[in-house]
Amino acid sequence: MGSMSWIHWVIVIAVVALLFGGRGKLSGIMGDAAKGIKAFKDGLKDDSSQEVADNKSTGALPRTEAEKEDLRKS
Repeated sequence: MGSMSWIHWVIVIAVVALLFGGRGKLSGIMGDAAKGIKAFKDGLKDDSSQEVADNKSTGALPRTEAEKEDLRKS
């Protein structure tokens, strides 16, 4: 009961390698993660603003719920 199994050691080694290996700074890794999240959110925002711009440029009426469902499926 007192000793750790091999899977526990693998997890501990992976965490230590993540913290002290690679870039050497945890803040650098977290900064890269934050940049990725921000880019993802900007991409989502661009998609919704593009749809609004398309509707305004063509003068189209707002889509019905059925049309929105068809677009989501395809």
